[in-house]
Amino acid sequence: MDGNDIETGAKCPVMHGGNTAMGASVMKWWPNALNLDILHQHDTKSNPLGADFNYREEVKTLDVEALKADLRALMTESQDWWPADWGSYVGMFVRVAWHAAGSYRLADGRGGGGTGNQRFAPINSWPDNANTDKGRRLLWPIKKKYGNKISWADLIILSGTVAYEVAGLKTFGFGFGREDIWHPEKDTYWGAEKEWLAPSDNRYGDVSKPETMENPLAAVQMGLIYVNPEGVNGQSDPMRTAAQVRETFARMAMNDEETAALTAGGHTVGKCHGNGDPANLSPVPEAAGPEFQGVGWVNTKGRGVGRDTVVSGIEGAWTSNPTQWDMGWFDMLFGYEWELKKSPAGANQWEPVDIREEDMPVDVEDPSIRRVPIMTDADMAMKVDPIYNEICQKFRADPQYFADTFARAWFKLTHRDMGPKVRYLGPDVPAEDLIWQDPVPAGSTDYDVAAVKAKIADSGLSMADMVSTAWDSARTYRGSDMRGGANGARIRLAPQKDWEANEPERLARVLSVLEPIAAESGASIADVIVLAGNVAIEQAAKAAGFDVEVPFAPGRGDATDETTDAESFDVLEPLADGYRNFQKQEYVVSPEELLLDRTQLLGLTAPEMTVLVGGMRALGTNHGGTKHGVFTDREGALTSDFFVNLTDMANSWVPVGDGLYEIRDRASGQAKWTASRVDLVFGSNSILRSYAEVYAQDDNAEKFVRDFVAAWAKVMNAGRFDLKA
Repeated sequence: MDGNDIETGAKCPVMHGGNTAMGASVMKWWPNALNLDILHQHDTKSNPLGADFNYREEVKTLDVEALKADLRALMTESQDWWPADWGSYVGMFVRVAWHAAGSYRLADGRGGGGTGNQRFAPINSWPDNANTDKGRRLLWPIKKKYGNKISWADLIILSGTVAYEVAGLKTFGFGFGREDIWHPEKDTYWGAEKEWLAPSDNRYGDVSKPETMENPLAAVQMGLIYVNPEGVNGQSDPMRTAAQVRETFARMAMNDEETAALTAGGHTVGKCHGNGDPANLSPVPEAAGPEFQGVGWVNTKGRGVGRDTVVSGIEGAWTSNPTQWDMGWFDMLFGYEWELKKSPAGANQWEPVDIREEDMPVDVEDPSIRRVPIMTDADMAMKVDPIYNEICQKFRADPQYFADTFARAWFKLTHRDMGPKVRYLGPDVPAEDLIWQDPVPAGSTDYDVAAVKAKIADSGLSMADMVSTAWDSARTYRGSDMRGGANGARIRLAPQKDWEANEPERLARVLSVLEPIAAESGASIADVIVLAGNVAIEQAAKAAGFDVEVPFAPGRGDATDETTDAESFDVLEPLADGYRNFQKQEYVVSPEELLLDRTQLLGLTAPEMTVLVGGMRALGTNHGGTKHGVFTDREGALTSDFFVNLTDMANSWVPVGDGLYEIRDRASGQAKWTASRVDLVFGSNSILRSYAEVYAQDDNAEKFVRDFVAAWAKVMNAGRFDLKA
């Protein structure tokens, strides 16, 4: 049936079929068109709580102890529709929280548990997330009870932390403050594969060299959180798996000790499920029919619960006491020799040789039955890899050190994408400052801002120097994990001071002028860098005929080398920045797509991106001083000339090679300007052109200036959580 009634010939009156399928778009006819959707996700129209709802204020009214008491009770209140293993949901909620947080990746800060995105496709239907949907349904009565005072994002992560506490671990702490999204992050790049668990070879330059995995990916296959538990591409080889584990966890900001602790501690509780035929499972949540109500992976034959559950396909627990925090994983892994076997579902798993009956965990439903424990390839990697083995032996010798290391690593795993500690709320926020939180001390607000601006104006720095330095300092901000930004002035520290995108020689020269001004005035260098950009913009606006004051809030602090995790900041290096017409090298994706990626991470809209690019060109802030896109003879004045001349049909646009173009006068053929692809996309893309035409209008010159100033201030204040806490 295609929507037409065969008997009457009547046509269905509503849109149907492919037009309503997830991801369907009329733009499928033009697959090479620039897709701006990533800038439009999480539009306020999709939020049912309304524009006035403030979760950070709402969660402050939460009765945290009552909520935690309800979660502790939930851990042992087994439900008939989804019975708890051994009468405990500890393993279930550790996994739900872990698989929410575990999608985080350091390269672009996307993924993680900070938005509640586990509720939506594709993450809710990843093969590796099988049956996490049951955990969220078990949490629903608690979410229903506390309502808007607790987000799904906070509740999911808290459930795993409480589960560990119920198991007996002293956790490191917890911070509330994760706000829910209300729409799938369908534009996040999870890999190019068109098939779940497709061989990982295409993700690597060489699959035997894990460091060649495509950026920004961290998981080894489509639909996995980390590595394949059966081995590389499903072929068991613990040493090869160890290499993939090391690279994957490094891409989530974990070192070897944290990785070993998380592997051991994660497998201290719970079990794997593979006691049945995976072919009997119903579709995943996003593909299931209405009768499933968003629940997937239902076993359509037999009981399908308890001992007959199928998830990963591997079957068995890791320890003798899978609901307790203890050293059982180490005792099991290092106390026995292991051999490769097959689970009832046909998956690779390691089983102990000649295990003592008293060391075998009991059946999840019948304590009179003992079951053989298992290890995955990732577990065996901790035994065969000499570095991981040495770490594990250190843990074995000092259980308290292991517990503390794991608690800290769990806290990092579940909070890494929340940004600075100032964003954490609640009574259990640890007092200790951790280097991965990118700590920045509070800056002074007790100085004469006008006097500082006057000194900057008299400094002899060029307008382009001041704007470019302020922009470079602020553009590192990522809304994905709230890292980077102008606060801290880390542009003057390693590694940022040496990044090619920051023009090290120019940067050093500008800082040598601004740093004494900061020292003399009592302002932070972070504030002075931003103020310098503001001074230049105010001058440029005046040159265009408009008196404006760029909004400024003092109080940024200055980070130090000691409070900067230089290695983790490497991933923030701009490899391309369309705002300054910079690209370090050629990439598979186009310059304009790289511009969209940076724009989305900065939290800017498409109109804000448009006005900023046009203004930056007018100000002459291109990297290296190139003139591409500087469509004006009034460089340095904040005019809308970029848009006026881009949309002028008296011009033609001619490719001249290397991604560059000449803008020529149609009548004479004379070249007037040069341009990059980024410049011309604002005239060639129909959506961006509609914005460009707004700013090219004769009656919008002032609007252009004021919109530019507003967008500029937004970027300069990104990361100022002290203003929003």
